[in-house]
Amino acid sequence: MSSEQAAGPVELAVPATPASLALLRAVVAALAAGLDFTLDEIDDLRIAVDEAGSVLLPHAAPDSRLTAAFHPSSGGLRVEVSVTVPDGPPAEPDRSSFAWLVLVSLTDSTELVRSGRRLALALSRDRGRRDR
Repeated sequence: MSSEQAAGPVELAVPATPASLALLRAVVAALAAGLDFTLDEIDDLRIAVDEAGSVLLPHAAPDSRLTAAFHPSSGGLRVEVSVTVPDGPPAEPDRSSFAWLVLVSLTDSTELVRSGRRLALALSRDRGRRDR
């Protein structure tokens, strides 16, 4: 697939466990490679998706699924990683944590999205737009 032939959205739901993050890393790497991201950009996306999952997993309800929706385009990739959270007062990831700082530094945008019992991190990265 070339960057001019971006695939449609891909969604993957796995158990909300740290072991499942390897599958999300593999999928984002494969999609980014197909979109002609550089090796450094692919590594950045793999790390960002891993960190997003790591930030969300402590908030996941028992038996929750870790879901990742990948939205490729000709110029970049948007990824939304989410979990279902338990009922009760909303818990928020620590935006001053090292993991959050890594997310912000490796992506063009990072947004925390909460909708009912769903907690998500929406990340985007444009191909070739960042000076490294």
